[in-house]
Amino acid sequence: MKNNSTNNARIIYEYTKFLKEAKRLDDSTVDGALKSINRFEDFTGYIDFRKFRAKHAIAFKKNLLSKKSLATGEKLSKATVLTATRHLKAFFQYLATQKGYRAKVNYSDIEYFNLSEKDTRIGNAKRKRSVATIEQIAKTLEGMPCSTSIEMRDRALIAFVILTGARDGAVASAKIKHIDLADNSFYQDARDVNTKFSKTFTTYFFPVGELPHKILADWIDYLVTELGYKQNSPLFPKTKLAHDANQQFEAVGLLEEHWSNANPIRKIFAQAFALAGLPYFNPHSFRNTLVRLGEKLCQTPEEFKAWSQNLGHESVLTSFYSYGDVPDYKQAELLRKLSKPAENVSPKMEQQIKLFLQFQQKEGNL
Repeated sequence: MKNNSTNNARIIYEYTKFLKEAKRLDDSTVDGALKSINRFEDFTGYIDFRKFRAKHAIAFKKNLLSKKSLATGEKLSKATVLTATRHLKAFFQYLATQKGYRAKVNYSDIEYFNLSEKDTRIGNAKRKRSVATIEQIAKTLEGMPCSTSIEMRDRALIAFVILTGARDGAVASAKIKHIDLADNSFYQDARDVNTKFSKTFTTYFFPVGELPHKILADWIDYLVTELGYKQNSPLFPKTKLAHDANQQFEAVGLLEEHWSNANPIRKIFAQAFALAGLPYFNPHSFRNTLVRLGEKLCQTPEEFKAWSQNLGHESVLTSFYSYGDVPDYKQAELLRKLSKPAENVSPKMEQQIKLFLQFQQKEGNL
């Protein structure tokens, strides 16, 4: 290995530790940053980071903006390029504070990773998200087969996600003991469950109908009474594979182990919606479904705050900004309604509006 590559590898290792331990970022976020850094190294021929200059940032930007995606054959999206350049900018800003790099990396050169204002606006533009309705999810559950243990697990998994809005990492690591059917709750204990930011909290089942609750209850009963699983066993065990007569792997049942990642969960979702004749809705999109349901059902700020906390959000604004996009038809309906004088506005709602406006003003949005 060349000396410059060795030096680069050493500082990348330190940066990885910084992102995980100091910034507390999860593995997928860190992997994204490292992928961008690797792209830059590959483009520059692995030059020593201490030799970085503005010309490298400019050339790297131009290369990304003209590069084609291996998956689609089309040019990389502005959002992808923006993410990569932001990763590189953050990385070199870190380098500029490190011993051996402070006198080498010019801080003003790092600014050349910025895209044009036009490309930045395009990269930041929000895309309309495909969000399943409760009715579509119920239709999918009703049409899913449930004659084998694997089919029962897959059906219960989708029912569980709409009941709890749990992230796929939490679903993959959940144990039977974390579910309280009498209390209708999922205790997301960070000591066992892979939660975002290792946060421990309790999610109470959302009011999404009787079918998901019954499917989950039947599944847990099957695991305990039929398979003899214990409280510490995985709620959704991985598929057991064996060789068939042609020495090909085939699914033969369940293995009392957790999935190592969430990829199987996404495949289950894709297969289920395809069977129902619906477009693919990924597991995380169910959180959007639940936010929209909350917008319909919650009548007071306190109710929406409780709904938001149930999704694991510390602030109700997280629900509004991250998930609560208003559909076009709803936007028009709300604006027509707001054109009329308000009646019977509660003091709590007035206070919530006041706090919201203060927050917007502080953030420079007003």
